[in-house]
Amino acid sequence: MDFPKELKYSKDHEWVRIVGDTATVGITDYAQHALGDIVYVELPKVGADLSAGKGAAVVESVKSVSDVFAPLSGKVTEINPVVSDKPELINQSPYGAGWMFKIKAKDNSEAGRLMGPQEYEKFVSELKK
Repeated sequence: MDFPKELKYSKDHEWVRIVGDTATVGITDYAQHALGDIVYVELPKVGADLSAGKGAAVVESVKSVSDVFAPLSGKVTEINPVVSDKPELINQSPYGAGWMFKIKAKDNSEAGRLMGPQEYEKFVSELKK
């Protein structure tokens, strides 16, 4: 399982790459493994206001349908239309081509509530017990 060091992680298994006030969001390697083959993605609309901890997108796999929660509050500035056409990219490259959306964060201090890679790795290892 992969835990890139430059990312922040939520307890809901989203990852965040923050550059300035822009946060790129996707689901973690752990999440995509747990879901299995992803077959459909519903992304938020550009311009949508998201609240941290609230539903932002939906991922459907052969096993289940899961909400993707906004790890930070902000406005959606961009979506990754490729994952709508090729949702399997989330399985193949969850931290790369499988990113889902970008938001302009309202308050970068919210990132302080997210976990670093070591904390998230420990969190995931506890779930497996």
